[in-house]
Amino acid sequence: MLICIPDISGFTKFMSETDYELNSKVVPSLLNEIIYSNKIGLKVSEIEGDAVLFFKRGELPPLKNLITQCQFFYKQFHKQLATLNDDFKNNKDGKTISETLGLKIVLHYAEGVDSVQIGKHIKLVGEDVIVAHRLLKNKIDCEEYILLSNKLIKQYDLKEANPNDYLAQLKQGKDYYEHIGEIQYSYIDLKPLINN
Repeated sequence: MLICIPDISGFTKFMSETDYELNSKVVPSLLNEIIYSNKIGLKVSEIEGDAVLFFKRGELPPLKNLITQCQFFYKQFHKQLATLNDDFKNNKDGKTISETLGLKIVLHYAEGVDSVQIGKHIKLVGEDVIVAHRLLKNKIDCEEYILLSNKLIKQYDLKEANPNDYLAQLKQGKDYYEHIGEIQYSYIDLKPLINN
């Protein structure tokens, strides 16, 4: 199973430094934009305040399609940020929208994940769901990125990558998580990727 978590960075700062009227309009608008930008058939498991937990069972999409989807999330997110900046330019906190908020995306391959029906929603449970969430807390030195766990990367054949392709931009990282251990991953800084 593919797990994809687009997460709004700067969320806590934005929520604590802006008035409720503004943040109650901005955050749902951005989360909706992420959900409606889904072009590869990802299913929504949960909306988690500042993130959407998507999943896809069965065959993984080609890696290029997956990265293209992440780029699309990013472009649409920033397009919506620009619209919100314009809509709230007269609000005293309006300028902080694009100054504070950004997008990071975690991609992980999950095994042994069960789903539990709660109301109309599907709750995913299993160690790999926890791993995907923990990967949001990492030591990556850029603010907006796509993180691909090594467990996901191992599902693809990277030997055919063109040196000019996005895969050439992958940087390696790893973090240690209590009760889980060390997790290795690769990541791509979204800002220069989007400008290509």
